[in-house]
Amino acid sequence: MHAATVDHGLRKESAGEAAFAGQLCQKLDVPHAVLCVDVAAGNVQAGAREARYAALGQWAADAGLSALMTAHHADDQAETLLMRLNRGSGIGGLAGIRESTRIPAQTGTDMPPLMRPLLDWRKSELEAIVREAGITPMRDPSNEDDRFDRARIRKALAEADWLNPLQMAVSAKHLAEADMMVRALADEEWDACVSAGREAVHYTPSRALEHPVRRPVALRIIMRAIGHLVGADRATQGMGPAANMLRKLDLGEASNVAGVLARTENSTIVLKREPYRNNSN
Repeated sequence: MHAATVDHGLRKESAGEAAFAGQLCQKLDVPHAVLCVDVAAGNVQAGAREARYAALGQWAADAGLSALMTAHHADDQAETLLMRLNRGSGIGGLAGIRESTRIPAQTGTDMPPLMRPLLDWRKSELEAIVREAGITPMRDPSNEDDRFDRARIRKALAEADWLNPLQMAVSAKHLAEADMMVRALADEEWDACVSAGREAVHYTPSRALEHPVRRPVALRIIMRAIGHLVGADRATQGMGPAANMLRKLDLGEASNVAGVLARTENSTIVLKREPYRNNSN
């Protein structure tokens, strides 16, 4: 077993917290590394998450570890579910924090699986275990920083004692199972009903799909087609723009997302790369 602490360098206390974790690991005879990362400008929370997992995944791969585990708990899951409900997310987003997944490889290195074994535990339960071991839990700075959605939702969740984070975590698990079903159907639909070329993707929806799953499957196809045409890095705008594209197509209108033009020809959805524009005089 190895341990690592990511220092995002966003707070003055972070270096001391990382050193504190290292001291605990030294007492437990567990090798520990501090991973310092640079967070891209813009969406700080999203940038920190991307940098964190890239660093942890590469560290785990370099150390030859068979899995990477993080300490996300039921309260984290409840916060994530509420945040995404507030943003109008689909079932993929509402599935929340997954029990197991894989970190996208930034290099040719195969990343180990990412596992979160504590999603059935409340934060208060974990703090009690830590205190019983004679360790004072670190102060959570996000509770005091109301600039971010998660901090505000965390505060609201703490004040709403009628909400049960454990049951919300169960709901997220059910939604994750539903999302897996839709993904599987979308894979089958892509293989059977999509012609994907370098410049265009043609999708003729299957009539065999049951009505309740037609739209979520079509949405997955649209998102995959956009990524196929312009690359996953340009297509990572979430589900919202693709859903808006699908709504316009349903109305018989053309649409443009991430440099991809889409229109409906008879019963076929045609997606093409937007033509290159030379704006020079």
